[in-house]
Amino acid sequence: MCGANSYRQKYYFNDEFSMLPEKIKGELQALCVLYVADVGGVLLLEFDSEGNLLLRVESEESDAFFDEIGSALKIKQIQREQQELLESLELFYKTFYLETST
Repeated sequence: MCGANSYRQKYYFNDEFSMLPEKIKGELQALCVLYVADVGGVLLLEFDSEGNLLLRVESEESDAFFDEIGSALKIKQIQREQQELLESLELFYKTFYLETST
């Protein structure tokens, strides 16, 4: 859905999710950009095949400044502090993007 990359200093938002309200898009951008500014590496918010929102972290092997422990703690903090937003995004995805069988 979106992500930020500290190596390229870029934020990416998948246009497939353009129907999201601007306020939500802004919150996602802030979440991603603040994460990589604080910890480094790459943060990707993606949905799995069941509609669960995953916060995937990557870093370059040669990145001696990437903080794996800080990264794990920051992800837990995001999941705790942004629980309502993350659950709403999962519901949104499951409602509009997953095929439902009836």
